[in-house]
Amino acid sequence: MNLFFEESGEFKTGSILNQVGEAYQIELPGGKRTKVRARDVLFQFGSHEPAQLLAEAGQIASEIDPDFLWEVAGENEFDYAELGREYFGHDPKPDEAAGLLLRLHSAPMYFYKKGKGRYKAAPEKSLKAALASIEKKKQQAIIQQQYVEQVKQGILPDSIKGNALQLICKPDKNSIEYKALDMACNEMHVSPERLLLNMGGIAGVKELHLSRFLFEHFPRGISFPEIDIPDTRFELPVADVRAFSIDDITTTEIDDAFSVTHLPDGQIRIGVHIAAPALGIKPGDALDEIARKRLSTVYMPGDKITMLPDELVNRFTLSAGENRPAISLYATVDPADWSVRETETRAEMIRVSENLRHNDLDRLITEDSLARNEGDYPHKEDIGILWRCARVFEKKRMEKREAFGLRPEQTNRVDFNFYVGDDGKVTIERRKRTAPLDKIVAEFMIFANSTWGKLLSEHGIPGIYRSQGTGNGGWMSRMQVKMVTHAAPHQGLGVDQYAWSTSPLRRYTDLVNQWQILACVNYGVAAPLSAPFRPKDASLFAIVSAFDAAYSAYGEFQSKMERYWCLRWLAQNDIRQTEAVVIREEMIRLVDIPLTIPMPGMRALARGTQVKVDLLRWDEVDLSVEARFLDVSADASEDELSESEEEIAE
Repeated sequence: MNLFFEESGEFKTGSILNQVGEAYQIELPGGKRTKVRARDVLFQFGSHEPAQLLAEAGQIASEIDPDFLWEVAGENEFDYAELGREYFGHDPKPDEAAGLLLRLHSAPMYFYKKGKGRYKAAPEKSLKAALASIEKKKQQAIIQQQYVEQVKQGILPDSIKGNALQLICKPDKNSIEYKALDMACNEMHVSPERLLLNMGGIAGVKELHLSRFLFEHFPRGISFPEIDIPDTRFELPVADVRAFSIDDITTTEIDDAFSVTHLPDGQIRIGVHIAAPALGIKPGDALDEIARKRLSTVYMPGDKITMLPDELVNRFTLSAGENRPAISLYATVDPADWSVRETETRAEMIRVSENLRHNDLDRLITEDSLARNEGDYPHKEDIGILWRCARVFEKKRMEKREAFGLRPEQTNRVDFNFYVGDDGKVTIERRKRTAPLDKIVAEFMIFANSTWGKLLSEHGIPGIYRSQGTGNGGWMSRMQVKMVTHAAPHQGLGVDQYAWSTSPLRRYTDLVNQWQILACVNYGVAAPLSAPFRPKDASLFAIVSAFDAAYSAYGEFQSKMERYWCLRWLAQNDIRQTEAVVIREEMIRLVDIPLTIPMPGMRALARGTQVKVDLLRWDEVDLSVEARFLDVSADASEDELSESEEEIAE
């Protein structure tokens, strides 16, 4: 005797070898033996061989029309044998019964399983919906295949072209377009990005990199909502200074300016003036919400995504010839040794006389020209004073840095400026990071951030600080830069505390710190009761965490876009052989542009060694470069290296 039974959702047949209680030991058509529980058996038969029954049942099942079977079944729950008598007009034979079960089991849209051999016909409404869905999927499959064939013939369907960036950056993987693109790419052995670039679905590689970033970090776009611009005619005293700023030609968010005033007693008062959007933006208002969502301006060669709307920036940026609100730090220094006698912080209006630009002055203002008092340029005397003072500030920082146990900071390092024209041509210019104007700005910003960080700490209110070198563990751990809400040393800079406060138009941390500084200025010892953020404020910790993540992501994107433009520069200038500098084991950086290239297998060379390399190929999509080591050149001078140990750690 043989059994027809169900196992793991599948119908099977086998010959009975023996029965023990409620279990059968059977032999399957292939010779395998297994145990079958009695509750899983649908019927016994002896008229057919097990394999023959399944074959004949399959033939019968294929001939049963599910629509007609559904009509015969009626609305009530039924047993397969009952339906078999109705359908076949007699008690079903074993092959008919098996064929009917196979058909019922293979049509779940028509029949719902209710138990062993028991089913119920699907309601008409549900069946029609299910059939419509099946038909829709069939039509979609036809359209999908048509799309695939079009792509393979070099034709990009409009529905794919119109959603190309979405399909790459944030696709709906259930859509016809995505499935067709994926299938076509698999058949053509090409990535979706390259296929869409080659077929004009994406305008260019730059758009691809930018769109990926925007889809992830600005999913609602980069435009600002309608805002009310605050009145900047604050009732503040107007500073009696002749201030000037120093920035790159592309800078529009001018955060800082300087002034130099000679006092009657022979001392000099140096002013560091920082744009004060904190006077117009209040914690929790609509403008604060905008700034807190973005957290920082995003920079990339040739473009940027500002933290604040242009209309607001234009009201607070320190443009020449306009009265603008500022937080000013005045340091009274003795020109005999450039020591700081006292400092004072004020909220006031200042009028910047000139916006000086690096691009115009760097070639005129050098260490030699300053030493010889040569050249003719605006604010020449003031810049000379700032330079002498900045050098003393730097020397004291380096002494402090060495007291922390660190080696002297590397000097004469190189920075690179990117300029992208409307025609897409990129210019990359080398400039020493420690050129006089750079050093002046850097030293006085460090001075201001350190001084204001101390001011916050002395008033007992928190701020957002950058701390380095206070961790436990190895060197890399100790040199990791962290953001904290209390005063802590920044050993790499050589200061006891460092609170970012000098770029409130482009960094949210600086805007937060400026609110706290204003509380110190306005309320003095009562600042802890009036500051927007109190000690252990949970919202301040949330700001630190969010900013850290966003700033890291923005920096990574900037580096990626700089790498892209480096590769464009190679192509535009047809560079095939060039000089490079070893920056660490198996890693080099080109001399003319800040492009780093891994060189696996390159023999060990000292950091700073200059080498010649062949550039074999590069890819602007995945930003990879393949190069071949040729030979060692003359040793690189110190200014060829752009990474200090602190930067590597950070």
